[in-house]
Amino acid sequence: MATRVTENARREGLALGDFALSGGRIYLRKTGNSAALDRALVAEVAIWLTYHAIVKLRAMLLAPARPRGPAIWFTPDLPHARYMVRSAARWAGIRIARTPQEADAALFFEDATLSVAAKPPAGRAFNFGCTDVSKSRVARTFASVFGYPLAVDPRTWAGDAVEKSELNGCHDGRIVRCPREPEAGKCYQRLIDTIGDDATAVDLRTQVVNGRAIAVWVKRRDPARRFLPPNLSVAHRAPDEIFSAAELSAIGRFARAMGADWCALDILRDRDGRIYVVDVNKTDAGPIIALPMREKLASTALLADALLAMVNGQVRPSAVTERRAEPVAIDRACD
Repeated sequence: MATRVTENARREGLALGDFALSGGRIYLRKTGNSAALDRALVAEVAIWLTYHAIVKLRAMLLAPARPRGPAIWFTPDLPHARYMVRSAARWAGIRIARTPQEADAALFFEDATLSVAAKPPAGRAFNFGCTDVSKSRVARTFASVFGYPLAVDPRTWAGDAVEKSELNGCHDGRIVRCPREPEAGKCYQRLIDTIGDDATAVDLRTQVVNGRAIAVWVKRRDPARRFLPPNLSVAHRAPDEIFSAAELSAIGRFARAMGADWCALDILRDRDGRIYVVDVNKTDAGPIIALPMREKLASTALLADALLAMVNGQVRPSAVTERRAEPVAIDRACD
């Protein structure tokens, strides 16, 4: 289970690049998220290293025969290889620029819920408008695009709701009974019934590149642990297998309204058929560990093609400022 710690606690441990080791836990220094250093984590790392080795070896083997690829400049941070955008760039033959002057495009990258807005460089620039992925911002944008609410007021809502941190990546969601007084730093959302016929909770992790859904990872979890990893299973599906044309259009408009040209959305489908975007991951790690290796690589190839097209200017970047879109009516249930 991921938890957060103070900066002092992280500094007391052994520094390992982006990570710190302390008290039997490994911490991501940027965000404070942590996990127990146990056999399960070691197994996950081994799976990821295998994937990473395949992606890197493929890039090395193809490099001599490839034409010189475009260059992308990441700011303020350079993504580690564990982030999906770095693997997609490597797969596509996209080079990492050292300065904005030598880049064909720039992508704002900071693994933080709130970021200080930066002035995008001249030319193609992506994600510079995505500086707030707090749960409240996500809920407000969702309501404006889809036309129905996700957030609830816990003081007036009658029944169950989901209480979770405003911060990204905490995995601290829990079901609470309302009405109740809100806690500081928490947001409250309606409880989405995603329990399928197989008695698992389903989460539709949807990879979106510049307003277009590229791949969907269907995650299944134990309903009693629906807010926590690990997943019982994960499968890769084409977006049009999961969403209607109207839903795909709304998903694209939502990502643009968030200022997210590259992102992964956590989408839930309620038993009534409607979908809810509950989280925006602008610095998504991946692919998901439980996804079979063949599907990891297939997803990476699709995302690499989409990233390459975006860097080459074949699609339009979203506006830096938030834009209001027309709501869409959703009436299709997931097959």
